[in-house]
Amino acid sequence: MSVTRTGEPVDPEGADPRRWWGLVVIALAQLMVVLDATIVNIALPSAQHALGISDGNRQWVITAYTLAFGGLLLLGGRIADLVGRKRTFIIGLIGFAGASALGGAATSSGMLFGARALQGAFAALLAPSALSLLTTTFTDPKERGKAFGIYGALAGSGSAIGFIAGGLLTEYLNWRWCLYVNIPIAVIALFGAIALLHDRPGHTGARLDVPGAVLGCGGLVALVYGFSEAQPRGWTDPLVLTMFALAVVLLATFVWWQTRAPSPLLPLHIVKDRNRAGCFLTMGLAVIGMFGMFLFMTYYLQVILGYSPVKTGMAFLPLTVAIIIGSTQVSARLMNHVAPRVLMVPGMILAASGMLIFTQLKVDSSYATLLLPGLLLMGFGMGLTFMPVFATATAGVAPQDAGVTSATVNTSQQVGGSIGTALLNTIATTSSAAYVSAHLRGPAHKDLIIREGVVHGYTVALWWAFGILLLAGLVAGLMVTAKAPRHAPAAGAPVPESVA
Repeated sequence: MSVTRTGEPVDPEGADPRRWWGLVVIALAQLMVVLDATIVNIALPSAQHALGISDGNRQWVITAYTLAFGGLLLLGGRIADLVGRKRTFIIGLIGFAGASALGGAATSSGMLFGARALQGAFAALLAPSALSLLTTTFTDPKERGKAFGIYGALAGSGSAIGFIAGGLLTEYLNWRWCLYVNIPIAVIALFGAIALLHDRPGHTGARLDVPGAVLGCGGLVALVYGFSEAQPRGWTDPLVLTMFALAVVLLATFVWWQTRAPSPLLPLHIVKDRNRAGCFLTMGLAVIGMFGMFLFMTYYLQVILGYSPVKTGMAFLPLTVAIIIGSTQVSARLMNHVAPRVLMVPGMILAASGMLIFTQLKVDSSYATLLLPGLLLMGFGMGLTFMPVFATATAGVAPQDAGVTSATVNTSQQVGGSIGTALLNTIATTSSAAYVSAHLRGPAHKDLIIREGVVHGYTVALWWAFGILLLAGLVAGLMVTAKAPRHAPAAGAPVPESVA
């Protein structure tokens, strides 16, 4: 925004005078999408008890959302191009509110899993259309930089708001309100979008790669389902092996189809670049460890230590604060002066150090002396890593590929979360069952043995997460060879919309 000689602000020529209110609407919708990944974490123990969900299947409350979100995100961006961003945004809001109502009213585990998958599908429409609307609403470079900063701060605080809101709603109302709360937010955003947002017409020449979406999403679902069924059936069960084989076939066919499709969902030249491929892989591996930690820490704090939902939500706050400090105060300041891996490798080592602390969990571990240091190290390490990952992955791409590249980073994040939650939950429940069967000799001390078995399962899975985070650091060090940028990125550069 420029100013006159008298110091009065002047809107850029042709700019919508209500565009800052439009930013509020866009950020509100994005905040809803981001916080929905964490708000349900706090409610999960209560929901599991109410609906009789098994330990092996509880991860589907999270993975149904992240799988649908990640698997359909690229398709959602194409739909926004085809039918128009505002229209896609409105459809996404209505659908997300409807899916939230369905989940809140769930009477069975299947109904809840289905509602969460629907939420993820409509989130895949909302997220890319929100980012595109932000870009088209703010055309002045200085204003766009400010708008992206506000948008990123609100979206980045989603995890903290999700943890606290999830605790308050679960404790003082009911776990179902962690889903119902989306309805008033969506209604406010819907009326705001109709009144305030403007958009150019959709591109009638844009084409949807439906076969690509079916193959890619189907392959991911088969992979995650195979991991989840390995716990009750065993890793060598015919169904489990069939799911893994189907996943390989579908994902290999997806890659082949992307070389033949007239309008590919994921143009392969984007992932052939060494630096971008390294960033996508680093992000996916980092989030595997992070989502696993979210799941186990939520259960450890509430079920083992007996924390209330509100206290559990507050216990996660240091993690969010550390992520924000690491990303905005350290990573963002150094990103334009050092090579990306100079931040990414130490970031992953710090996060792995935090995970190493978590592997020492006992049934009576102290929050102040064990959990808090682990959360701080984990958060600071993730904060150091996420910013350079996103900036490097989106640097130097052609304008027509900017949207799909940004979506691919977020897709790797959601897919990593899906695979990590399913894999680590299976490892934890299998290890817990083995520990209990080996140590339980009768009714004496049965409760203690079961609690020790549960914590043993968590620590085994967290050891795996520790190794995965070290692998992420190794990938970043070997694959991301980009040099330090010679100048700061443009004001309109994409921002990590789901950094937390």
